[in-house]
Amino acid sequence: MPQSRSEKLKRLVTVQRHLERMAEYELNETARQRQVLGETIDVVVDAMGSGTPLHAMFSGHYSGHLGRLIQKDQMLHGIQQVHESRVLKERAKGDRLEEHMKDARTSEERTAADDAIYDLVDQYVLGGSPASGKLDRP
Repeated sequence: MPQSRSEKLKRLVTVQRHLERMAEYELNETARQRQVLGETIDVVVDAMGSGTPLHAMFSGHYSGHLGRLIQKDQMLHGIQQVHESRVLKERAKGDRLEEHMKDARTSEERTAADDAIYDLVDQYVLGGSPASGKLDRP
């Protein structure tokens, strides 16, 4: 038996929700990476501000390292924004597909109910009513 439109849309909704979860995972992973990077930046800034002579010797190294960390954070921030917009886009697609699926299911149910009524009318017209059959006999 061929699949109905609502069943096909249900499968598409399932796939779309999976894509949405994948996008959310990527967003969460990027946010986690930014958090770890932020902690690393804090450690480097603390080392740069430290009065320890050892840290003072490496202040130039820390400065370069901090610049690279900040650059990486900016890059991850851009990636995070892309992931956020992708999550919203995938969620909107899934919601639209789900609405279409519900509309298709309602339409199919209405068509089935109409067909059932038409079948009853056809049976009545073609078969005659039970009472009229008794009157036609001699």
